[in-house]
Amino acid sequence: MELSEKEKGVLILAARDSIHSIFGGQVPPIIDFHYLPNLAEIGPGAFVTLTIHNRLRGCIGYISSNKNLFETVCDAAIQAATDDPRFKPLTEDEFSQTSIEISILSKLNPISNYDEIQLGVHGLVLDSGFNRGLLLPQVATENHFNLSQFLTAICDKAGIDSLAWTKRKLNIKTFTAIVFAETGDRKKTYEQN
Repeated sequence: MELSEKEKGVLILAARDSIHSIFGGQVPPIIDFHYLPNLAEIGPGAFVTLTIHNRLRGCIGYISSNKNLFETVCDAAIQAATDDPRFKPLTEDEFSQTSIEISILSKLNPISNYDEIQLGVHGLVLDSGFNRGLLLPQVATENHFNLSQFLTAICDKAGIDSLAWTKRKLNIKTFTAIVFAETGDRKKTYEQN
């Protein structure tokens, strides 16, 4: 899937409107999918990451979805603002300082060897019994991880032994993502409305 700049902009504004609706603001408008066909696609997963002054404030999403991409992003935005267990729900005072990043996920691909993982390109999903962990592709880049550190981090995220990847082959799948973030102009335009 490829997204146009207009589609990315619509998703960013829809994510912001969705969060704003928690505080009594307007809900995202109904859009005409005829002009934005990728947003009508059913199935792609999406994650919404919230930061304040470049510090994580919430990140939740879906590996896949039975809703269209527009609705999936709106749902993920609300969940990132209210239901990330690592943080208290976002407050209205914090909302104006919050920046939004969206990651649209490809389908998952099983790997046969850890060397297939391309840092900065692939995100990881680890399934181990009842445990599951997901790391977006940008996590490796932002944290300057090498492959060993990335594999250790996915084990930690799944809640299993950090070095389990050294002891046995784990059920890890890779994915790529279209990642885009709110620009200062988009945020400023929104705040003026």
